[in-house]
Amino acid sequence: MIKVEVGPADFDIGSETLDVSRQGGGAIASFVGQVRDDGNLKTLELEHYPAMTQKALQEIAETARSGWPLHAVTIIHRVGKLSVGENIVLVVTGSDHREAAIESCSFIMDRLKTVAPFWKKETRADGATKWIEARDSDRAAAEKWKK
Repeated sequence: MIKVEVGPADFDIGSETLDVSRQGGGAIASFVGQVRDDGNLKTLELEHYPAMTQKALQEIAETARSGWPLHAVTIIHRVGKLSVGENIVLVVTGSDHREAAIESCSFIMDRLKTVAPFWKKETRADGATKWIEARDSDRAAAEKWKK
């Protein structure tokens, strides 16, 4: 099972994890990304082109399924204007084995940070806005998966 959703609605972490666990296996790994508070951030706005984003996330999920023995992959990514503390992204993977579940979850997140076509704009407490560039640390993390 592969589930990919992109939209403004929040997600239920427990429900999504349960859906993956029902696909079999004994290992579930998950990652939840939230808008982090740096003391001066008001909102984070995520923009995208729906068809392009859906295709990219589907390809990331399929690549994970071909690289690890997974029963299920769920990727949910929110878009729109989000406040500090709100959920942005959920990745859940299920496998028979812990290593496959954890590694594939990490792989998916590294690919999301470097390949998925999202554009992020911060609005600061003083009203200033800034588009966020990809970080070198994200690119370095993604490099470890190239074989």
